[in-house]
Amino acid sequence: MKTTEMDYPKESFPVEAPVQQDKGQSELSAQRVLGVEHLSRTYAGAERPAVNGVSFTLNRGECLGLVGESGCGKSTLARCLLRIEDANSGSIMLGQEDIARLSGRRLRPHRRKIQIVFQNPAAALNPKLKIADSLINPYEQFGRDVKLSHFAYTSKDAYVKQLLEAVELPSELAGRYPHELSGGQRQRVTIARAIGIEPDVIVLDEPTASLDVISQGAVLQLLTDLRTSLGLSYLFISHDLAAVHRMSQRIIVMREGQIVDRFGADALFAEERHPYTKELISIF
Repeated sequence: MKTTEMDYPKESFPVEAPVQQDKGQSELSAQRVLGVEHLSRTYAGAERPAVNGVSFTLNRGECLGLVGESGCGKSTLARCLLRIEDANSGSIMLGQEDIARLSGRRLRPHRRKIQIVFQNPAAALNPKLKIADSLINPYEQFGRDVKLSHFAYTSKDAYVKQLLEAVELPSELAGRYPHELSGGQRQRVTIARAIGIEPDVIVLDEPTASLDVISQGAVLQLLTDLRTSLGLSYLFISHDLAAVHRMSQRIIVMREGQIVDRFGADALFAEERHPYTKELISIF
């Protein structure tokens, strides 16, 4: 059933709720890697902001789930975080630096610190480049400026092999083109490309939406394993509440550009959940 603004009470929520322990995981580091404060993005002629006063934090080694229906502003928020689009107001603290207003040379070193895995891997990979060239490209742009901890660049071939092994792909795929791989394999390549320069934050923007059910489960498990082994920090954006619940330690719920609910993943079914969250629960 489609809801309207009148269906939900106006409620206020704290900027950040306490982190709740996820299933079987040791206590998360309290070190913040990303802090978003009062971020807004409005398009000319729009009736309402696409992103309206959004605030949240992401801690090191954590997966923070962001769930909401299509058109709620999730992808616009992702583009603002990546500085593909400019926010109209608010701050984006990447580590200790507010990148919301940076540009040019001042922004460039921070782009390495936040990477993305897109929904459609076929569109995310250059069809004219072999897999090895796609994987090496971020390092050639940024990696020479950083010290890698989990991977080592001794040669192009050795580096590419490490990345493919990390996402459980055979090294012989390095010489192939994207169209020669399955959808699940292509998405693993985009994940390998994202982790190769060891960013502080990886935005997962509907990373399994274009995959078949079997590939979806395998990719979600891979992402979980990589987060554990490499200490990665994810902002996992999806309309799929079941996938978000499986992956995340904390969850924020977005509706019409605003965050309407936030909670530890273990509290998903608590009685105090926002009515819109309960509606999402009823259909997942």
